[in-house]
Amino acid sequence: MLVYLIRRLMQSVVVLCVMSLLVFLGVFAIGDPVQILINPLADQAEIDRATAALGLDQPLWRQYWLFLVNAARGDLGRSFVYNVPAIGLILERMPATLELAVTATFFGVILGVPLGMLAGLKPASPVGKSIMAASILGFSLPTFWVGLMLIMVFAVELGWLPSTGRGAATCSLLGLKFSLCTVDGLRHILLPALNLALFKLSLVIRLSRAGTREVVLQDYVKFARAKGLPQSRVVWLHVFKNITIPIVTVLGLELGSTIAFAVVTEWIFAWPGMGKLIIESINVLDRPVIVAYLLVIVFMFIVINLAVDVAYSVLDPRVRLSEQRA
Repeated sequence: MLVYLIRRLMQSVVVLCVMSLLVFLGVFAIGDPVQILINPLADQAEIDRATAALGLDQPLWRQYWLFLVNAARGDLGRSFVYNVPAIGLILERMPATLELAVTATFFGVILGVPLGMLAGLKPASPVGKSIMAASILGFSLPTFWVGLMLIMVFAVELGWLPSTGRGAATCSLLGLKFSLCTVDGLRHILLPALNLALFKLSLVIRLSRAGTREVVLQDYVKFARAKGLPQSRVVWLHVFKNITIPIVTVLGLELGSTIAFAVVTEWIFAWPGMGKLIIESINVLDRPVIVAYLLVIVFMFIVINLAVDVAYSVLDPRVRLSEQRA
């Protein structure tokens, strides 16, 4: 396992370097931020001073080299707009995105697994068919439309929940501030989390149903039923335990995509997370923030994938045995 972890860490460093180069080239090619940030009536001397102050007068290769040198020290540049370290700006918004993504994944699991197992155990029943039809809708409906409908129904018409913003972040964990420990925070996160969870819920339902349909045909399940074990014990001890492996694997990968692609939900609900920050930064071509955000997302993908691999080996003993033989 130690050799495997070292190999994965070395691969991660290569991935981060390649990604930084691609991002740097891509961001450099989309425009000149000086033209957006300074007064349109500024003369050429003021434009030259602003360009030099931002370090944009250097050749591209030198800008990238300075970026790598500073990144090795944990400095990903300063925001052109806020004039603060870009990584600090992202870390400030990260807790909001993390709690939104984790809450959405929680909703997808806590609702999707029982519904998927029910649809798998009773595939021909009206309930099973209705669950699968609902899962198809979850895949098909656009996120922005669902978000707007949630706001119209629960915030505007019924007035039950707030439509925008985030509750007061009064909880602290590992130095990060979260809002889930208050009623106000839970009320604010409910609508955006449900909106973001819709696709995950549909995915978990289909995974759980497919896994249940496969597991119930296995010999150990038939043997457990032949011994006279109660249906609930067969389902939760034998069926549920064995369908968790693919669900954990897929959800681990999906958690990374949930964090990365929560942009639409954050923008609709004015959720102050990294997704809203990146949209604002793209609008003003705030290059350091864009590059830092994408590198942080890639790093999070790498960490999550590594955690999924470790969890997979814990859940499936066959993986540990194959690693020992290797």
